[in-house]
Amino acid sequence: MKLTLIGGGGVRAVLFTQSLTLKAAESGITKLVLLDVDPAQLETIGQLCRVVVARSGVPLDIELSTDPRSALTGADYIVTTIRAGKEASRAEDERIAMQYGLLGQETTGPAGFSMALRTIPVLLDYCRLAREVAPNAWIFNFSNPSGLVTQALRSEGYDRVIGICDTPSHTKLRMAEALGVDPEELYVEFFGLNHLSWIRKAVYRGEDRLEALKNDPDFTSRVGEFAMFDADLLRSLPYLPNEYLYYYYHRERAIANIRNAGQTRGQMIAQNNRAMLEALKEIDIPKQPELALQTYLYYTQKREASYMAIETNAQAKPEVPAEALKLPESLGYAGVMLDFVDALRTGSERTVVLSVPNAGSILGFADDDVVEVSCSIGENGAVPVPIGEVPEAEYLLMRSVKRFERLTAAAVRERSVELAVEALTAHPLVGSYSLAKQLVADYLQAYRPLLGEWK
Repeated sequence: MKLTLIGGGGVRAVLFTQSLTLKAAESGITKLVLLDVDPAQLETIGQLCRVVVARSGVPLDIELSTDPRSALTGADYIVTTIRAGKEASRAEDERIAMQYGLLGQETTGPAGFSMALRTIPVLLDYCRLAREVAPNAWIFNFSNPSGLVTQALRSEGYDRVIGICDTPSHTKLRMAEALGVDPEELYVEFFGLNHLSWIRKAVYRGEDRLEALKNDPDFTSRVGEFAMFDADLLRSLPYLPNEYLYYYYHRERAIANIRNAGQTRGQMIAQNNRAMLEALKEIDIPKQPELALQTYLYYTQKREASYMAIETNAQAKPEVPAEALKLPESLGYAGVMLDFVDALRTGSERTVVLSVPNAGSILGFADDDVVEVSCSIGENGAVPVPIGEVPEAEYLLMRSVKRFERLTAAAVRERSVELAVEALTAHPLVGSYSLAKQLVADYLQAYRPLLGEWK
C-alpha cells in the first residue's frame, strides 16, 4: 500500500519515517512518497529518510516528489503536515500577537488563527486533487491548528479526513511511566477539542484512579504535562487538563515568560531548523550516513528539549552528546495514524484519540462539530466513545472555541474580513473587537502574497 506524506521535506519527516519502519509490516505499507514544494530541502530530508529505512532493514520504498498529482495518485493513505510560509511565518504570527499583549502560540489564539488562514486553502486544494486521483484514501491531518483545519476540511465535504495529534498518546505514556505500569493496561479517556481537552478517566485494572491522581501532587509533579499547573487548580478541576490548557488557565504567566525569554518558540525553531539544514548541506549523506543522522538528532534534541519550556519558564531538558543519540522507538503522531490503519485492516478494535465529527458523543455539540475524543477503531472506522454531558465551565470554553473555529473556516471560505474579525473576537484569548480588527488587518497585510485580497 502507498502512503503519501504532504510536507515530506519537513524536518519531522525523518521521525515519521522511523515510526513507519516500526510498524510498516503490520500496516501493510510498502511505499512512502515524500511530497514537498521545496526541492532542495526535500532532497536533504529524503536522503535522511532513506538512511533510516536502510538501517531498519524494512522493505519500504521511498519516493521523493514535487508533483502533487503523481504523489497522490493511487495513495491509500495521505498524511498532511505542512506549514505555509515555513518557520519564519510562525515567528511572525507570534510577534504580531505579542505586540498587542496577546499570547503568541502556533495552535492557540491569534497565531493559530493566522496559521489556519494560510493552511486551509492549501489543504483544500490537496483534498480536491485527492478526491480525483485517490478517492478512497484516508487523509490524516497533522497540520496545525489540527482541530480547526480538520473542521474546515470536513465542513467542505471531505468526510475521509481525520485529525491526529500526538499529545494525548504522549500524555498517556508519561502517566503510565509515573505510575510504573504497562501503558497497554492503562485506559485514559479524553474529550474536548484539539489542544483543548481533558482526561475524564484513568482506568487501571478495572479501577478509575483519576480522582486520586489529580489530587496527588507527587504524581502530577512527575508528569510534565501536569507539573506546569498549580496543584490547587488541578484539585479544583473535575478532570486532568491537556497541557495546552496552560495557555487558558495561566495565560498571563505564559505571556510574561515569553517576554522575559526574549524570544518566542517560533523564533527558536526557525533558528534551529536553519542551523540543522545548513549543517546537513555540508555532509555527503549517502557516504556519511551516521554523521548525518547524528547531526539531525542533535538539532532535533534541541528542538524537543525546548518544548513549552519558554512559555512555562521551565528548564530545557539536558542535552545528550550527539554521538550518544539514537532514533526514538516511540511512534509519535505516526503511531496514531498507524493504529487507525492497523485496526481498519485487521478489524481488531482499539482505542485511539482522534479529531472526528462529534456524532452524538458530547451533549450540546452538533453531530458535525469536530471534537477530539477517545474513539473505538474497527474495520468500519472511528466511533467516538459516549461522553454525554460535561461540566458547565468546560462546556462553555469548548463552545466558545468551537464557535471561533466555525467562524474562521467560514471566513476562509468566503474570504471575509468581517467573519475573520468576528472569529477572533469570539476567541477567549482575544475577546475584544478592536484587538481582533487590528490583528486581522495585520495578518492579512503580512501574508498578502499568500492570502491575496479579502473583502
